[in-house]
Amino acid sequence: MTTERVEEKVRETLNAVALDRVRAPGDLVERVVRRRSRRRFSQAAGAAVAVAAISVGAVFGFGGGGTGHDRPVRPAASPATPPEGWKPWQSGSPGAGERGCLVDGSALYCSGSEYDAAKIDANTGKRLWTVPVNREGDGIDHPFAVRDGVVYAYRNHTAENLPDGDYAGGTDLMAVDAGTGDVLWKVEMPQDDRTAQAAMLIDGAVLANTPSVRTMSALDPLTGKEKWRHTWDKGTACQRAVLSGVPYLLCMPDVEKPDATEVFRLDPATGSATKIATLPGGQQLMGTTGDRMVLIAAQGAGGKDLRLTTVSGSGERVSRPYRTVGPTATSEVIGDRLISVSWQGKATAYSLTTGKTLWTRAVGVKMPDQDTMQSLPSPVVSAGQGIVYFFSPTGDLSGLDLRTGEQVWRGHVTTGEARPGFGAPQLLLYEDVLVARNGSTIVSLLPRVGD
Repeated sequence: MTTERVEEKVRETLNAVALDRVRAPGDLVERVVRRRSRRRFSQAAGAAVAVAAISVGAVFGFGGGGTGHDRPVRPAASPATPPEGWKPWQSGSPGAGERGCLVDGSALYCSGSEYDAAKIDANTGKRLWTVPVNREGDGIDHPFAVRDGVVYAYRNHTAENLPDGDYAGGTDLMAVDAGTGDVLWKVEMPQDDRTAQAAMLIDGAVLANTPSVRTMSALDPLTGKEKWRHTWDKGTACQRAVLSGVPYLLCMPDVEKPDATEVFRLDPATGSATKIATLPGGQQLMGTTGDRMVLIAAQGAGGKDLRLTTVSGSGERVSRPYRTVGPTATSEVIGDRLISVSWQGKATAYSLTTGKTLWTRAVGVKMPDQDTMQSLPSPVVSAGQGIVYFFSPTGDLSGLDLRTGEQVWRGHVTTGEARPGFGAPQLLLYEDVLVARNGSTIVSLLPRVGD
């Protein structure tokens, strides 16, 4: 299936879903169908993965719902403690954060319309260094990892137009010195995919989708030089995951309804592949938790009956039925739990260990209008406090007790509106401090639980 046909199929699917008033995640269209020659997810993922993501995500929202029956319990949440040297701050200068941010230590690493990478002091909001964009800074990508004093991010390969006047600049994976902002190396990617599947850290290397669309290469983290590469066959689509520094591939035939998904473990030192599991149908990777991958697959044409499967690094798997109660606005695998929010404003915590819904409660924030295709940011969990936090694009904040679902805190911040084509709003954690970003506005605050 050609790239153009995949994009057409994705658009058809999204439009059909919209007619039934069941929406995919708000920025899924932007993730899957970028303008021509920009961020072509389908080139890297293949038709099978792209269609599986749409078919599961449209109903499930990459999350799920359930019905909990909790009796009122006193919240177990603990008060928040600010990091040493931190004070509340707000930054509204455009150009540095519209594409999103990553928290590492006491710093934020962000991308925006003017900078492909910018380091911001998480204690004060002060900008420490920047890497200017090469031509333009639109997109939903931002620095994706920091390790051993190196920041890994993306930038345009060139700022030049083609002879016909069109722009197809391509993408570079780049490494930046976290202390100085100096670009250490760049490697050209074979397509404009800048999703979480394009590059990730493994033991001793950066695993990147280069130099071809069907190849993952281990790059030296300090030089960008290739250590090894693994290539899969034409007509196969592979998703990627990392467990404890070891890379895995989830591969299936590149057709709309694959009959099976094979899971391979790659040796992080050599790239040699070992098959550890075969699962029925086309499995969609939801996330990872500890030494397990979390996969979801639709059962039947309706899309409400799903099967949730966890697969360990050794291939051991546990599969359970999972039924949604409605379309989901957002979801996230966090620790042992799948936290999801329905478009009706209900938050649900599901245990990946027991397969049981732990609680279902009102999320406590104003939900975006489902018809606008706005996104609800992924929730974050403060393990020390025992609280899961939620953020609405309207600026509402809510904290629910992770054990019971009872609301223990609420707040509100004033942020700008996200520009079309840029990253969706974000909620991040810097120790116990919340960092809420929408558009170019970033607000850092400490939730006063119990006040």
